[in-house]
Amino acid sequence: MNTVTDAVQEQLPDKELLSRHNQGDQYAFGEIVKRHRERMWAVAIRVLGDPEEASDAVQDAFLSAFRAAHRFRGEAMVSTWLHRIVVNACHDRLRRKMVRPAVPTDDANLDILSNERLKGTVPDPTNRSDSAIDVHAALENLPTEQRLALILVDMLGYRVDEAAEILDVASGTVKSRCARGRARLLPYLSHLRNPEGPADVTSPRGGDRRS
Repeated sequence: MNTVTDAVQEQLPDKELLSRHNQGDQYAFGEIVKRHRERMWAVAIRVLGDPEEASDAVQDAFLSAFRAAHRFRGEAMVSTWLHRIVVNACHDRLRRKMVRPAVPTDDANLDILSNERLKGTVPDPTNRSDSAIDVHAALENLPTEQRLALILVDMLGYRVDEAAEILDVASGTVKSRCARGRARLLPYLSHLRNPEGPADVTSPRGGDRRS
């Protein structure tokens, strides 16, 4: 299949790009990475809290997506599919409690994060306020399922139904996990409580809330 110019690629919908990737377009997946890497990074850094682990998780997720693109059925948005993959990559790292060393590859097509044409600026996750650090430390006390639900809904601003699709559970399950998670967080965040209400669990999200 013939590739198209960068200008044309930028106008193509995600599903068309993924289809082109599956048909052999060597640049189509790179455009998908450019569109979604910052959002995936936002998920990974909030779940894992460590920039190196988050970078490795995002790299793992994109490589998994690259290799599994032919299995994408088109029932969900590509962005939802990608976020599910990065959440799973983060979940795997939380279970292992260690950083898996990066495995070099000789396939230039898979080196999608270091490719010069894809490089860009991502927010500096280390420049966080004390309250944001406190919130992340408190999140580490939650079961992983509650932690992921709270990060997606309260910190990244996903709707409950969107978070449910990413986590592959029912919307009611996400609501329940968020409610239990918020209740468990309060004792850890009492020092952040404001006079008019409970601790502001969502404050670290900054500019990540979806429009």
